[in-house]
Amino acid sequence: MGATRTPRGRWIEEGLRALAAGGPEAVRVESLAQALGVSKGGFYGHFGNRDTLLAEMLDTWERESAEAVIDQVEGAGGDPRAKLKRLFAIAAASEGAASGVTAELAIRDWARRDPSVAERLRRVDNRRMDYLRSLFGAFCPDPDDVEVRCMVVYSLRIGDHFIAADHGPRSRADVMELTRNWLLR
Repeated sequence: MGATRTPRGRWIEEGLRALAAGGPEAVRVESLAQALGVSKGGFYGHFGNRDTLLAEMLDTWERESAEAVIDQVEGAGGDPRAKLKRLFAIAAASEGAASGVTAELAIRDWARRDPSVAERLRRVDNRRMDYLRSLFGAFCPDPDDVEVRCMVVYSLRIGDHFIAADHGPRSRADVMELTRNWLLR
């Protein structure tokens, strides 16, 4: 009876977790194997080398953080405001996912040093912004207003994790809810 092979997706998921925790330097075959509780031999049956894993991790992040989210929002239907509300909820729920915000911040940092990662990040950012434009543009007649709303949403998605400000008697959740309501007016 042969050993059960660790699925390719588990290596990718663990790679994204390592990336989120320590950047691309933390994505090491030995460390991933240890975290998965397996030998590193199975890795080479799936990927051949670390660069292949890194590329597939980025493919997975791109697919899960852009196209899969858009498909999920669109699949449930509704008008553009309902879709935006769903998008906001999905984004909030993805905070802890391997392909969520922590991995995204690590990818953004990595993109500062690697032109190929920067190009992929630009593609994801443009896809997301185009989708936001399509939703806001359905009920905002002013293209400048559409662009501002998109930029505010996107800036909040990324920048919220860097802001430590207090909001007086309001919680951060309260302020985010006020912001979402303002954006959807």
